[in-house]
Parts: sequence; structure tokens; C-alpha cells
Amino acid sequence: MEATMTYKETARQIYDIIGPANNIINPYHCMTRLRFTVAKEDFTKEALEALEDVKGVHISGAEWQVILGPGKASKVTEALEEIIKNEEMTIASSPSPITGGDDLHTRIRKKNATPFKEGLRKISRIFTPLIPAFIACGLLTGILNGIAKVDPNLAVTAWFQLASVAGNTAFWGLNIFVGLSASKEFEGTPIIGGILAAFMMHPALSKIMLFDAPLTPGRGGIIAVILICFIAAKTEKKLHHLIPDMFDLFLTPLMTFLIASALAILICQPVGGFISETIGILATTAIDKGGALTGFVLAGTFLPLVLLGVHQGLTPIHAELLSRYGVTVLLPILAMAGAGQVGASIAVYTKTKNNHLKKTIASALPVGVLGIGEPLIYGVTLPLGKPFICACLGGACGGAVIAFFGIGAAAFGISGLPLAAATTRPLYYLLGLITAYTVGFFLTYIIGFADPQESCEEV
Repeated sequence: MEATMTYKETARQIYDIIGPANNIINPYHCMTRLRFTVAKEDFTKEALEALEDVKGVHISGAEWQVILGPGKASKVTEALEEIIKNEEMTIASSPSPITGGDDLHTRIRKKNATPFKEGLRKISRIFTPLIPAFIACGLLTGILNGIAKVDPNLAVTAWFQLASVAGNTAFWGLNIFVGLSASKEFEGTPIIGGILAAFMMHPALSKIMLFDAPLTPGRGGIIAVILICFIAAKTEKKLHHLIPDMFDLFLTPLMTFLIASALAILICQPVGGFISETIGILATTAIDKGGALTGFVLAGTFLPLVLLGVHQGLTPIHAELLSRYGVTVLLPILAMAGAGQVGASIAVYTKTKNNHLKKTIASALPVGVLGIGEPLIYGVTLPLGKPFICACLGGACGGAVIAFFGIGAAAFGISGLPLAAATTRPLYYLLGLITAYTVGFFLTYIIGFADPQESCEEV
């Protein structure tokens, strides 16, 4: 459904509710949401939900998340940042928190803004800029795999091989991309993170013996890269204060790189290697041994994890599995959770007498099928209660099918129907989708829900 408002107009409406400029802290976006915290919560969730282009609002700890949809989230965020800059040019980048006058809800949310959840948000922000690259390369790889199965002779042609190299580019450079993004997130110099990642995956390391054992290029994967980028950023900040200004430009990057590169080999690679190997073994063993039951549990519990904000910690796991095995076996299973929402929402559409709810579902279903489930979750199933539970069960059944057939995906950042092109077994993935749609639909249709009155503004 085409928006009737421009991105700037939507951003202005949001600003008018959550502003002034010094009240808005660190606005950023993920694929579908504008995210920010505020110094003082003197506005309501309902005021934001009433805006025309807002699909829903979620509060996680101290962080507000305004659901706008794919594409729109980034453009509205950019417009909001421009408004903030123009409204108050002299404002500090991190305004001081207001300690007086906070209401009870504000204090509770600030208390719930734990270091663990903030750490998960940082991890999410590291990978968000990389998602378009992995969507492009993952889809290309999946399409090429399908073509090769249909006509193996094409796989030996120069153009096919060139396309294969292009599809592998994001995975080949994964550690470097993560190093650049992680250093930026940790407020270090991005290129230092990039060269540290390149250093740890340099093939010449295999020729070096240390403690009577050869070094392993790339050991620890992205886990080791994130660890060393965090250490390097902290080291760099400290050196900026210790080294005189006249030598800072030369000595700080040199000392940071020397210290961090030594720690990368001695600490981060062994620690990261242990963590990444454990993640790989646990994920693959659980699905191999647990089969359909594991898929049922993982897909069925994924949406509650999304509501708690814990799902952000899964992104580096997907990336690590891609780095180690070329596919992630978790993503196709978890994608079924959103498919269950689609089926449940279709059932709600067929039974409800509420025209506003019908309109909401009709506008959110297309993006739901494409794997963007937030508008359906926050606008339809979650407020109605029972359909949300039925949707989770539908997703669980779809996840059981995916795990039973052992389907992997050569991408992350996409879900729903488009993910089929990046999976190892597209037809069986589609079977999982149909299962989730069908079970979510029939459970919701049979169990039913309390149909909101026509005069109700929120559903």
C-alpha cells in the first residue's frame, strides 16, 4: 500500500511527539524499525501508534522501537536526523540524561536497560549495515545452485564461475566487513578494525610456528574479530589521552595495531575459536540429533524471544555458521515463525467484522509474506492474544518440517518467501512455509479471538 505521506513528513510527526532535539538520544534504524532512547518520556506510546505510517511501537528496556517497514525505516531515520540537526545545531551528540521529574515508568525502563541488552543492541548495529550485502550474495548463490542442478554443464562456463565468485564475495570478506563495522560501533577507527581482521585471516599465518604449533588463519571467525575490535577501540581511546598531541597522529594507530595484533593472536583467536567451534557444534548437533522436535521448539519460541529483544544475539551466530559451513541451519527454521503469523492473520481477516482491522491486515500481509513480520505481530496477532499463540504453533510446525529435511540457507537478513532462493532445498523450504501458513490459519480459525468493536482505534 503506497504511503500518502513523505518520509520527511513522517519524521516531522515523530519528532513533534518525541522532541525536542535534546530529548532524542542515538536514533538509528534496523531493517524495519526506527530505534531511539529519550532523556525524558513525556509522550505516550499511543501517540506514536496513531501516526498514519507507523505500523506499531515496541518498548524494550529504555529503547523505543517505531515499526515503519523495510526501506521506510532507513529513510525516515535519515530525515529525523536531519530535523534534529537543523532544529538545534549546537546540541551535544549525547545529551545529558534528565534526572528530575522522571515518572515511574521511565525509571523502570531505565532500570531494565541492562548491559546485556545494550550489548545485544550493539551487536545488532554491527551487522545491520552488512545485511544488504549478504542478501545480494546469498540470493545470487542460491539461484546459481539451482541453475547448476538443472543444467550441470553451465557450471563449467566462465560466466557462471564469475557469477559464483561474485556470490561468494560477501562471505570471503566477512571478517573484514565485521571489523570495519565493529570498530565504528565501539567508537574506534574503522580501518584499524579492518586491518586487524585482515591480519587474523592472512594466509601467511599458517607458515608461522608459535608455541610449537602453526597458527591458523581466520581462527575464531567473527567472534574473534568482534573481541579484538572492542579491545582495539578501548586501547585507542586510552592512547589518545596518554600520547602528546604532536605524536598522536603517528604513534596512536601504530601502538594500537601492535598491541591489538599481539592480543589477537594470543587471546582473541583461541577464545574466539573455542566459542565459534562450540556454537557450530551445538547448532548442528541439536538439529541433526533433535530433528523435527528441535525445529518445533526453536521456531515456536522465536517470536517470544523477538518480543524480549534477545533475538539480536542470534545474528552473529548466523554469520558464524555461514563463515564455517557456507550455510546457516538456524535461519530457515526461525523464518517459519513469521510464516505462522501470516497464516494466523489471514484467518483473522476472514473472521473479523472490523473494517479497520481488515485494512491493517491487507496492508501488512504483502510484507509479511516477504518476511517482514512486525506489522502483523504488533498490529494484528499480538494485540488479539490467541492468534499470536496460534501463529507461534504454526511457525513451530513449519520449523519441524525444515529441521526434518535439514535445510540450510546461504544468506541472512531475509526471511519469508524470498529466502527460498537462498536455501539448499527450495521445494522443501516452501513445504515448511505452507505448513506454517496452514497450521497458523486453521488453529486461529478454530480457536477464534475476541473481535474488536468497530469503534476501536487500536487492534
